[in-house]
Amino acid sequence: MTLWRIRATVDDRPGYLSVLTASLALRGVNILTVQVHTTERGAVDDFLVDAPDTLDEAGLLAAVERGRGRDCWVARSEARGLADQPTRVLGLATRLVHDPDATGEVLRALLGADEVTWRAAAAPARPGIDGTTMLLVDPNGGSYALRRVAPSFTPAEYARAQALLELGATAARRSAEQVTVVLPDGAELTVRPAVADDLTAVVELHEACSVRSRQRRYLGAGLPSPARLRRLLEPARGLTLVAATTGSGGAAESVVAMANLLAEGDEAELALLVRDDWQRRGLGSTLLRRLTRQAESAGYAAMVAHVQGDNTPMLRTLRRLSRPTTVERDGPLLTLTVPLAAEAPARAKSAG
Repeated sequence: MTLWRIRATVDDRPGYLSVLTASLALRGVNILTVQVHTTERGAVDDFLVDAPDTLDEAGLLAAVERGRGRDCWVARSEARGLADQPTRVLGLATRLVHDPDATGEVLRALLGADEVTWRAAAAPARPGIDGTTMLLVDPNGGSYALRRVAPSFTPAEYARAQALLELGATAARRSAEQVTVVLPDGAELTVRPAVADDLTAVVELHEACSVRSRQRRYLGAGLPSPARLRRLLEPARGLTLVAATTGSGGAAESVVAMANLLAEGDEAELALLVRDDWQRRGLGSTLLRRLTRQAESAGYAAMVAHVQGDNTPMLRTLRRLSRPTTVERDGPLLTLTVPLAAEAPARAKSAG
């Protein structure tokens, strides 16, 4: 007996799947697993079968056509195809959680793709599937393009792949999660990616900051609305870090700084807000260095900061990066652009 994978489309009507399976059974084909993908063109049935050695590809195609199947694709399968599909997907998800840089390899294994390409910029076309091409949005920035010779991708496969990318993005953020930093004066703080539950603490941070500090951060003295802060905490593309005191004696932690990396195209805008009593202690430089590493690992070409000309502390913090920086002036506002390393991130390399 020989293992084969068969994919065919049938009309999504009662009894049509049984006609196809009966046609295969008449030729001694044992169906080991079957998945049904609902599409606009009908039900795409994906079989793993055990067929007699005397039955070749042409014979299987003929059996499918007699069973009212169309757009048929047949290929030999290996013994690993016998693995239960949910178990296999969970295994790939586990690998991704432990190694977010393996995203490209996981997508290739999940979909049997012949080519997986990661781009720093967002996909030029709308995400989705087009025959044997799939475009996926990387929540960490950029996009993935997948291709395979056959069969065509299905909406169910696209949904699985995008869900894995969401998981990988979360894992990537968690891989840089919660570190303890020691400032030059010996103070210890926890730095971690922000989550939605930080909203109350971040509102309190803004209320505790002086009007001058808020004006330097937002180029305006008013308090940002909770809706805007919520978007900053979990940006659609990019990363927000918070620095918090370590709660002791049962006391809750207190957020004393927030650093934002907001991506647009192949550049990412950065901004810092540090509570007044924590300024000039090296905290801003610590957060900026971590944001820079994150921006480089995500493959952005540059970081951009919009800074008031009299914001000496922020300008000094940016200079401490010791990187070439271009400055453009528009009245009192300076736009500083910090080019990042051109080397592709590890995630992109693994995708090739």
